[in-house]
Amino acid sequence: MISNFNLKPQVLLTVMALFCAVFGWAQSDTSTVKAQFALGVNSPSQAGFVSDFESEAINFPSINLGLQYMFKPKFGAKLDFGYNRFSNVENTPEFKVNYSRINAQLVFDASEMLSFSKHTGLFLHVGPGYSMVKPLGNYGENKTSFLNALGGLELHYGVSDALSVYLDGSYIFGFTDDFNPVSNGFGSFNGNVLTITFGASISLSGCYYCGGR
Repeated sequence: MISNFNLKPQVLLTVMALFCAVFGWAQSDTSTVKAQFALGVNSPSQAGFVSDFESEAINFPSINLGLQYMFKPKFGAKLDFGYNRFSNVENTPEFKVNYSRINAQLVFDASEMLSFSKHTGLFLHVGPGYSMVKPLGNYGENKTSFLNALGGLELHYGVSDALSVYLDGSYIFGFTDDFNPVSNGFGSFNGNVLTITFGASISLSGCYYCGGR
């Protein structure tokens, strides 16, 4: 499925600002709203490339930016944006790909499963989204876009009342069709992506959740 859809950074920032303003005002007495920033690596599925094209198994960077709102002690939602770059392995056709996505996800606080430290937290997140793939260089016209579903797990450690650091592992499943390698496949990608990132979660509305348990 080919699309000219292009998510402008200004639109994303506006949506996140409104999200933050609305929920921050509604729940200013508790730490239900958090901003998240993470950096790491990614591994795209080789099945997402046409024949003869192959990506490095581990690629840098993966960047995630998000806002999370816990509307109940154990349940919440978040809106996040992810950017990933991957490139060809040696001795294969040269290419680079920008893979971006935006997802709306449900969040579940599973921290009770961790009993070894009151400063740790465990969060599961899952939800639908939209992926935008833009090859660079000689294949820049072979853009693709498709729906996705993302599932992941975050392990948090509370540094202070307002800050926690976390490790996140997420898998992005793309709902894609096979594409024509001659007209829109070379240098592009229409598969799944695994990401491993390390980041910080900053409370915007209090300090109950932000520092772990």
